[in-house]
Amino acid sequence: MKPMELPGPFEWVDLEWGPALRCPALGATADHLFTTRHLPLGRRTGSDGPGWATLARTIGVDEPSLVSIHQVHGTDAQVLRRGERCATAATVTADIVVTDDPALALAVQVADCVPLLIADLRRGAVAAAHAGWRGTAVGVARATVDALSRAFGSVPADLVAAVGPSIGPCCYEVGAEVRERFGAHAGAWFTAGPRGRPHLDLWRATSDQLLAAGLPPEHVHLSRLCTATWPAVFYSYRREGSGTGRMAGVIRVRASGA
Repeated sequence: MKPMELPGPFEWVDLEWGPALRCPALGATADHLFTTRHLPLGRRTGSDGPGWATLARTIGVDEPSLVSIHQVHGTDAQVLRRGERCATAATVTADIVVTDDPALALAVQVADCVPLLIADLRRGAVAAAHAGWRGTAVGVARATVDALSRAFGSVPADLVAAVGPSIGPCCYEVGAEVRERFGAHAGAWFTAGPRGRPHLDLWRATSDQLLAAGLPPEHVHLSRLCTATWPAVFYSYRREGSGTGRMAGVIRVRASGA
């Protein structure tokens, strides 16, 4: 099934539990997907629901090898190197996680914030990042590129980024105090909403940060799907409140020969 039409860089795929979103430009290097509300994912705890086990199976790892982010709304990064699997936990406290290990899959949980997945086409490293307004204000997208560069020698020109579904500028009304946190970028990433309050464009902010970090424009792919606009497809914190479920963006380095 196709819940709605997509921009060219993305495609719908039908999985055992329903539709998911992929960006074929990442496919040569990384297995990945963005889930929908058809796969319910609660907050990951010590007693995970069945959704996390299903997601692990879908991406081809056992559940302990599906490493998810417990976000802190900043630019903290965790590096998981090949061969260090024994030191990892199923959840890391950070907003960015990077790895070159095909035995691990990386997941970021969202319900309006931006799920950002990046693959290095040359070095076989990947990243997952959480970009809410606080992280975006301090440059989390650019910090993700920097983390890949420091950990694995990634060159921005070799990176491909997929910006998954999140709340769009149509619906993301914020207060003046949020706009002030963005400083010089406030003019570029905010517009006046119909009620006179600013609306934040996380899609453009994330894209601009990736371009500023050196990614070629043709390597930055935006789904442009607003989670608040499509209630039958996505969870939305803004629309449904704190009790809503979560979606995930998940990525895994493709093993050689796979």
